Amino acid sequence: MKVTTKGHTITIKDTEGNIIEFLDKVNNQYNSFKEHNLILDISQDKSVDVKSIKIFAELAKKYKKAKKSLVFVVPDIDYNKVPVSITVVPTHLEANDLIEMDEIERDLGF
Repeated sequence: MKVTTKGHTITIKDTEGNIIEFLDKVNNQYNSFKEHNLILDISQDKSVDVKSIKIFAELAKKYKKAKKSLVFVVPDIDYNKVPVSITVVPTHLEANDLIEMDEIERDLGF
């Protein structure tokens, strides 16, 4: 797991390729980054599919309730089958852009 902080966003990159262990680590360290927007980069794990993304649903709910953004970077997935409550994009640049748009919307009161 590689953690990078840039402004109000923390990027956590899965380096081990085990989605279950990655979720456990993220959940265990939730309090250390709950005040930031979060990008979970699981692009290195080629076994990730929609089913494995769905295990992050509870974490996505926590972030939405805290009015923070949680975005997943997964390049090869059927984005139409991902639940609406979970935000998945193909690149890190798109994840940052999406978080910036979310921040603007929150600043405007949406």
